[in-house]
Amino acid sequence: MGFYQDRIVPHLVNLAMRNRQLTPYRERILSQADGRVLEIGVGSGVNLPLYTDRASEVLGLEPHPRLLKMASAKATPIGSKLFEGSAESIPLDASTVDTIVVTWTLCTIPDVTKALAEMRRVLKPSGQLLFVEHGLSPDEGIRKWQDRLTPICASALTGRLWASPDG
Repeated sequence: MGFYQDRIVPHLVNLAMRNRQLTPYRERILSQADGRVLEIGVGSGVNLPLYTDRASEVLGLEPHPRLLKMASAKATPIGSKLFEGSAESIPLDASTVDTIVVTWTLCTIPDVTKALAEMRRVLKPSGQLLFVEHGLSPDEGIRKWQDRLTPICASALTGRLWASPDG
């Protein structure tokens, strides 16, 4: 990685993702995370303090070593393990995760189709995928900034996929 990618980008991502306007989206999604949770793109760990006691363990996957180091300094109310890796090749056994959390991350994954297949592989059949993602603004000026700053965007889509029949 070059100087910009290694030293500047992690701090910009951390600063942007700490935006207080995003907190209600995070809290709504993270309050639904149950059991063994895998967070894809844990970044600097902004979500970690927001998990509830419904989660028994949080596994944080992050490809960027500096962001992972920033996340390791965050306090969590439950046990967490952070590891470097790619969403396209999740280093976990099949059907071992109860919940997968993705917040403003899918747009940063080079092969999102492969990443979603990997998420499906590690998720238990009764598991759930919880997500918060952004969409493109209809305003051209804002779209240009979104392209420059992706994944930094305040507009959000939230939801749950692959939910258990009970949920």
